[in-house]
Amino acid sequence: MTRQLYDAIGDGYKVYRRPDPRIASAIGLALADADTVLNVGAGAGSYEPTDRKVVAVEPAVSMIRQRGAGSAPIVQASATNLPFRDGAFAAALAILTLHHWPDRARGLAEMARVARHRVVVLTWNPAAPSFWLTDDYFPALAAIDRPIFPTLDELGRAFGRLETRALSIPHDCTDGFLGAYWRRPHAYLDPGVRGAMSTFTKLDSLEPGLTRLRSDLADGTWERRHGHLLAASELDLGYCLAIAHTGPAG
Repeated sequence: MTRQLYDAIGDGYKVYRRPDPRIASAIGLALADADTVLNVGAGAGSYEPTDRKVVAVEPAVSMIRQRGAGSAPIVQASATNLPFRDGAFAAALAILTLHHWPDRARGLAEMARVARHRVVVLTWNPAAPSFWLTDDYFPALAAIDRPIFPTLDELGRAFGRLETRALSIPHDCTDGFLGAYWRRPHAYLDPGVRGAMSTFTKLDSLEPGLTRLRSDLADGTWERRHGHLLAASELDLGYCLAIAHTGPAG
C-alpha cells in the first residue's frame, strides 16, 4: 500500500519536498560519527548526508526515478525485509516514513539489526498538540495521523535506549511536509503543496476545509486568531528526532 501511495502522489514530490538545511544539520548531528548510513524509506533522497557513505532503500518506483544524479546507490526493497547482513551499517536513518510501513514493529527491528551503533528517526509525536490547520480546518487530518504515527513509548520498546530531540520547524521551511507552512497559511490552498502531503490524499472531502480557510484568510479571521504566529521564527509542532543507541559503544 505504501508503494502504491507514493507511486500515485510521488511525481511532484521533489518540487515541494526540498530538504531544509536546518533540518539536515540536525540530522547530521544526530548521526554523529557514523561513517556508513542506510536510509530506509529514502524517497527522492532528501537529507541523505554527502559526507559519508550512504545506501538507500525505497519501495516506490516513482520516488526512485526522482533521485538526482550522484545520489546514493539505492535498492528497491521494503523496510520490513532489508537485504543486508546484521550490523552492515554504522547507522540506520528513517525520515518521516514510519507511519507508512505495513509492519512497523518488523521494520524497526530490521533497522536495529542492520545498524551497529545507532538508529535515527525523524518522526512526529502523536501526543503533541495539533495546530491551527487541523484544529480549525481539517480535524480529520489529526484523526488520521495520530493512530498511524509511532508513539515515543513504542520506539523505546523497539530500541531500548532512546534519546529524543525536539525539532522546531522554521517559518520558511523548504520541506513541504504537513506542518511546514504553519506561518504561510495561503500555501495550503495550493493543490501542488497538498499533493506532496500523503495525509491530504486520504481525506474524503477537502472542499469544506478549503472554503473555510479561503474565507478566513480573505476577511482577516485567520490573522485575528493566529496573527501572533507571524512574529515567530520557528514553532514546535511535535516533530522530533528519536535516536536509539544499538551497540555497546552507542
